[in-house]
Formats: sequence, C-alpha cells, structure tokens
Amino acid sequence: MKTEYTNSSSKNIKSIEHEAFCYYYSNLADSNQRIISMLNKKRKHPKEKSRLHERNKNRERYDFAKLIENCPELKPFVILNKYQDESIDFANPDAIKMLNRALLIHFYGLENWDIPDGYLCPPIPGRADYIHHIADLLRQNNYGKIPTGSKITCLDIGTGANCIYPIIGSNEYDWQFIASDIDPVALQSAENIINSNRNLQGKVKCVIQENPKDFFYGVIPKDGYVDLSICNPPFHASAEAAMEGTMRKTRNLSKGKESKPNLNFAGQSNELWCEGGEARFVRNMINQSKKFAESCFWFSSLISKESNLKSIYQALTEVNATKIETLPMGQGNKTSRIVAWTFLNKEEQQKWKNTRWNGQIPKKKNE
Repeated sequence: MKTEYTNSSSKNIKSIEHEAFCYYYSNLADSNQRIISMLNKKRKHPKEKSRLHERNKNRERYDFAKLIENCPELKPFVILNKYQDESIDFANPDAIKMLNRALLIHFYGLENWDIPDGYLCPPIPGRADYIHHIADLLRQNNYGKIPTGSKITCLDIGTGANCIYPIIGSNEYDWQFIASDIDPVALQSAENIINSNRNLQGKVKCVIQENPKDFFYGVIPKDGYVDLSICNPPFHASAEAAMEGTMRKTRNLSKGKESKPNLNFAGQSNELWCEGGEARFVRNMINQSKKFAESCFWFSSLISKESNLKSIYQALTEVNATKIETLPMGQGNKTSRIVAWTFLNKEEQQKWKNTRWNGQIPKKKNE
C-alpha cells in the first residue's frame, strides 16, 4: 500500500507540475503578447512633430533612407532602437555630427559641412524654429508679408563653428548674414563651410569680434544697418555647471550607464558658459543694444530658462525699449522662447519697412 500510495502521489505531483507549467507559460505568452501590443502602440508615432513651427522642414520623422541617399556616411550610425525604429545613438557625438550633416545636405542644399572636434553641434530643428519665428516677427511689421532677399541683413551673434543660423536663414529666406564670433577657430570653420558651399557664397560675411565684452561694436559697420540680430547665448554660469549639465544629459541619453561626460553635442567653454550665465549675458547685450537703437530694427535672443525672463524684462524697461515681443518655441518636451525688442517708434518703423524692405524712395519734407 505504501508503494502504491507513493506512485499515485508521484503521478499527481507530475500532473500538478504539468498544469502549473502550462499555466505559467500560458500566462507568460499572454504577458509577452501584451508587451508586444504595447510596443506596437508605441511605434505608432505622430505623423508630425506638432510643436515645431509649421514651416520647419524637420516636422516629420527622419526618413533615414533618404538621408542616407544624400549622405552615405550616415549609414554606419543608423541603428534599430528598442521599438525597432530606425534611429541613431544620441549619446554618440560622431552620430550626432553625421546626422546634422545629412539633414543640412538633404533639407538645406549643402554640399559639405563639418566642424572641428569639441565644438558645438546643435540640434537642427530647434535652430530652424528660431529662424522661422523671427521671420514671422518681421512679417508682423511688413503688411503680413515676410521680407525676403538680399535686402534683409541678419546679424548672428556668436555664430559658432557650425554656422547653422546663416545656413538656414539664407536657404529659407535668402537673407544676407553677418556672422560674428570671438573664437578665431570657430570663425575659420564657419568660413570653410561658406567657401565649400556654392549656395552660401556671397551671402554670409564672417567678422571676428575682437572684444569678448562687445556685441555690436566692430561688427555693425559705421552708418550701417541690420534688420535683426539673433543670438543663442551661453546657458551656464560656470564651467562646473556646464560639466554637470553635460553629465546629466549624458546619463539621460545612456539610461544612467555613463559615469563620464560624453560630449555628444560638444561645445567650447564660450559656447556653453559665461560668468553670470544666460541672464547676465542677455542683460549686457540689452544695455549695449541701446547705443545701436537706430541701426537695428529687431534685436533678439533665445532664452532657455523661464526664470531669467523677469530680469531680462526689467533690463528692457530700464533702457526704454519701445516694444518687446516674447515668441514661445517647443521641441519635444523642451520649451524655450525668443525675446525680441526694438527702440524704433511707430513712425521710424514705418519708414524702415517702406524704404529698406519695400524699396520705396523716401519723400522730401516739402513734398
């Protein structure tokens, strides 16, 4: 009886084990199916990045087949992410640079683009948004029409080695650019980009800013005019803060695996930080802009940190800016804005747009 009982128990145990096995893997299969279903849902991306400007050429998801067709060097950097979508490793600086090159060739007609190692390699969509939003600001002052062509001159303060703003602005609106920088190496890189692309030649003038504390002196010609100035100011207030920000961004991109900063977007010290950070940099620009009140229609700067707005508005009030505009921008989960200001009164604005933008000959006082 004892033996029979043991055999019977063994059979029962095996039966239970079999049922448990089937139950476990049945649930596992269901769980896997749910996971696959969730992944499939995540792969259904929006057709457009709706927070980008409506004229931004980067609103749709990157078509890597077309990008590789225009820039074959991108191909080795294209990978499948965890959702099985084509992408790149955004923690890899070489991949970032190659993606930028491909975007500039594909969307903006460049033949060649490169920058020295260690210099800022900015995200193209956000830079394009600045240009489009500032073009809309000009449209508000020009009977609802964006002024285009060589009659518009834009000053890019701190153009950097990448020369991104002049590339996009000249391509989209045929504007002329003055590209200034305090770094001779960065400016030489910008000149190399201009000289190696036929569609930029004759449209961008590079000017070295001899005094790092100046923004407009030595750049805007005496008795000269620019229609707008743009700037992407250094964000951080110290080298330590810049390093901390870089490490935080690296950890986010690499899911916390990286312990050392990987400069995926890179950047020299003057590109990433200055004493007092973004707020002081822009306040100094505002104070100096007052002395060029009649030489520029719209001054502007990107403001990344919302908490800096209060002190910037205060500085603009102190210099008696006649009009201040804040233009919101969004890219992914990031929100920033452009602050623009002018010192021209309504009569001066009218005269500016009629003569410079629309080619009217100013009337004499007795006419």
